Amino acid sequence: MLKKREVNGHECRILFDLMTHPDVFPFVRQKAFSYDEFVFLTKQTIEAEERGELISRTILDEWENPIGTINLYDIDSGAGFLGTWIGKPYHGKGYNHLAKEAFFQELFFDKDMVTIYMRIRKENIRSKKAAEKLPYVLLANQTKSEVFHQLNDGGYVYDLYEVPKDLYTMSFIRTTTAEEETQPMEA
Repeated sequence: MLKKREVNGHECRILFDLMTHPDVFPFVRQKAFSYDEFVFLTKQTIEAEERGELISRTILDEWENPIGTINLYDIDSGAGFLGTWIGKPYHGKGYNHLAKEAFFQELFFDKDMVTIYMRIRKENIRSKKAAEKLPYVLLANQTKSEVFHQLNDGGYVYDLYEVPKDLYTMSFIRTTTAEEETQPMEA
């Protein structure tokens, strides 16, 4: 479902083509206007991850084809900002939820993150609805007002959502326990 980012010609070409779709491109944080620029940005992303500044993964479909990226940017004191995009042909098929689950598990259980923020443009209804479906996501415009105001210092552009580690962990345990309870007993 997820793998570390690579500078791979085939993968970069597919991701660049998916990223430039008009329904995707406006919501991508690291915009590339050419294939060569996309390869350059991918190299920079890999180097930034090696320095501990961000964490970036390629999202794969069930046949291991690249379909988007998921990233944690601006890491500071166990917190960072989530950035996700998935190619238009894969919208509405559950990949966003699966990618977030896998990424959150890595961030909270392997990388010791304590908070994941999501800044979502107020007009990006699709992303807002996706975030609000998750049982461990909190609207944080008021509870994290200092972060909210930093994001919107030039006017109200973003809503701020927060995924705290404790709330995610509680949801993860409930889901895992419920799945185990529905499994048939082996003889």
